[in-house]
Amino acid sequence: MSNVLLHRKALILRKQKKSYSQIKAILGVSKSTLSEWLRAYPLTREEINNLRANSEIRIEKYRETMRKKRQDKLDLYRLEEKKKLLPLSKRELLIAGLFLYWGEGGKASRHTISINNTDPKLVQFSLYWMTRALHISKNNIRVYLHLYKDMNIQKEMRYWSKMLNIPLSQFSKPYIKDSKRSDIDQKGFGHGTCGVCAYNTVIKDNILIGIDVIAQHYVRKLF
Repeated sequence: MSNVLLHRKALILRKQKKSYSQIKAILGVSKSTLSEWLRAYPLTREEINNLRANSEIRIEKYRETMRKKRQDKLDLYRLEEKKKLLPLSKRELLIAGLFLYWGEGGKASRHTISINNTDPKLVQFSLYWMTRALHISKNNIRVYLHLYKDMNIQKEMRYWSKMLNIPLSQFSKPYIKDSKRSDIDQKGFGHGTCGVCAYNTVIKDNILIGIDVIAQHYVRKLF
């Protein structure tokens, strides 16, 4: 297309209140050329503001479209993983819990079975594992919390009671840290640290031996 025709089309588009960027995208003409051609046709401040507003709307629509595409992809992955992994057999559940205990469980006491974390889902799974795989009665589970002094203590206790479906009568007195949650950088899930525990020496021995058996088996294979 000749420069004369491009110039004419640029004028038409400018009269339609198109920005330099929009005209450049349509005609493929540089902004410096458009500046020379269209200097006699400036946009008013109101027209410029409208263009910016429309641009922000387009950007937001694009972001929302991309967000939805990503969410659709993640939903597909979730469905595939659900079909592949669930439901866990009794043996798989036991092993999953052993690995969880290996990383997060209390090891110091020979009598206490305990897992604590800030993640409600992890604590919920721990409770499920203890009651379903280890066959510990839910009535024998104790819950303990580590909270910060600027938190609403009763509110957080009610939160964890609801999350675990365990009455407050099975909660130990929470440990209140002298520091404030508002002062820390890593705020976690916002409800302090929750631990579930039970007391059974035989089960605790079996947990630690089970972890050691797995570790020893694969350490030999590795080396």
